[in-house]
Amino acid sequence: MDPDEVRDDWAQREGEFSPRYYAHKGPDDTSDALLSAIEFYTSSDARVLEVGCGSGRHLEHLRRNGFDHLAGVDINEESFAVMDEEFPALADSGTFHVGAIEDVVPEFDDDAFDAVYSVETLQHVHPDDTWVFEELVRVCSTLLVTVENEGNGAKRGRDGAEVSYVNDEFPLYHRNWKDVFSALGGVQVVKEPTKRDTIRAFKLP
Repeated sequence: MDPDEVRDDWAQREGEFSPRYYAHKGPDDTSDALLSAIEFYTSSDARVLEVGCGSGRHLEHLRRNGFDHLAGVDINEESFAVMDEEFPALADSGTFHVGAIEDVVPEFDDDAFDAVYSVETLQHVHPDDTWVFEELVRVCSTLLVTVENEGNGAKRGRDGAEVSYVNDEFPLYHRNWKDVFSALGGVQVVKEPTKRDTIRAFKLP
């Protein structure tokens, strides 16, 4: 798949893996891990951005635990209609952007956010678009957190990522995020493997 095909698939996603699918799951252990890392390495007035926020279940968990300066980016416009229904206080208080992270993140100022995180989103970034990882570092002043499926060593893509396909439908690019963000100046301070993903947190200079 080329980059536009990958983005179009997520922009139109319905059913499994759609914004409504995840909203009904609500906050989970990943939400707790994100909260712990952001609380420990930043402060309650931190400006927090989630890339690939969907309908906002992880941001809602942060909001309920005292974080007020929340923002999100998602390519699927339905995400924010679902957020209005399921998490109305978050929808009213947060700042949200519809679009691909490759289009939206470059518009933010340097150090616009104290913390930036992704949950199973960066794993969908096409090898042609890996420049956006540097943009994430640019807009983040303190803490960057990845919760991504890093794979188990199958087929290598052009940028060294391992590639697999979900339901023979869309690609996952399994990268070692320590390698990616260490090369961009991050210092890994958290690594926590889960059954499905690896949670990593990076302090930024």
